[in-house]
Amino acid sequence: MAADTRRRAVIGIAVLVVVAGTVLGVAVIDSRHGSAVSATVAPPSAQTAEIKKMDLSNGQTFGGTLGFGPPQTVKGAGAGVVTKLPATGDLAVQGKALYWVNDKPVPVFFGDTPLFRKLDGPMLKGADVAVVAQNLKALGYSVGTLPKDAQQTAFTPAIAAALNKWERSVGLDDTGTLDVGQVLVLPGPMRVNSVTAQLGDPAAGELLAVTSTQKVVTMPVDASSVGQIKNGAAVTVIRPDTKTVSAKVTAISTTVDGGDKQQNNGPPKLNVTVTPDDPSTVADLDAASVQVQVTTSVHKAVLAAPVGALVALREGGYAVQTADGKYHAVQTGMFANGMVEISGDGVAEGLKVVTTS
Repeated sequence: MAADTRRRAVIGIAVLVVVAGTVLGVAVIDSRHGSAVSATVAPPSAQTAEIKKMDLSNGQTFGGTLGFGPPQTVKGAGAGVVTKLPATGDLAVQGKALYWVNDKPVPVFFGDTPLFRKLDGPMLKGADVAVVAQNLKALGYSVGTLPKDAQQTAFTPAIAAALNKWERSVGLDDTGTLDVGQVLVLPGPMRVNSVTAQLGDPAAGELLAVTSTQKVVTMPVDASSVGQIKNGAAVTVIRPDTKTVSAKVTAISTTVDGGDKQQNNGPPKLNVTVTPDDPSTVADLDAASVQVQVTTSVHKAVLAAPVGALVALREGGYAVQTADGKYHAVQTGMFANGMVEISGDGVAEGLKVVTTS
């Protein structure tokens, strides 16, 4: 009987721990008594695993739609009527016409400032002048030295001369000046998504909608959860055929979609744009529903053991059991992919602990 009194009393059976979507059995022991072990934790041929130093991460999976991204409305400006329009799927190319007004082409420039005044004299300075100069330079025309500060870019004779040559090459009147509505400024290469105007409509109105030329995933995320997602973060896209595609978060909307009445008055959402690293990995897909795996938190270089190595203590907390039967109290951190972050006295990399799996 003396031997029996020295044995640790088993006061419970396996309890279920649900962490990171994994359900695992954990034995319950009383750390104040002997060393008898529940058969749930330590069968006659107990398995052991080494404590490892590793990175642990948790994440979430969101639904998204693969396509060309949200369309942007294009409005014309200036006087005149529309005399030619593009077709859906046409590309907006730098320096080339996208539509025609009064039988004159309206070419595309790339930039972030639309033409808001007539450029016709050396006294003019500003970001609109810089957009014109930078596009002419990109198209191979000599515009002289441009200042780093766009606001300080002046409409110099060199820029006017370059503009004159370019106008002649695209079929515009070669005046060396440029008026509102004669060019369309877009953020970059775009694809015509739809055409809303008709021939004969006023030029100053809604004409068409454009999207990115590259396929992206548009992922609606609850406004309360979007803070876990970082612009530039690496993510994984799961195609409908379950193949995985590496991608990055390239934009996070700042405009809340107010609660989507069509989805049972769900919470407000923000659109997150995800761009595949290699466009060819989704080239065979048109519009498609996909899943996006996003890592939301990472603990680097932590000590971790299989979750099945945890033994729940009656007084609270956890321990791990080494192959010699000793128990070491541990503090737990992140749970991920069947592993748990642990720390405590005697816990070290390479230490072998008893585990259920």
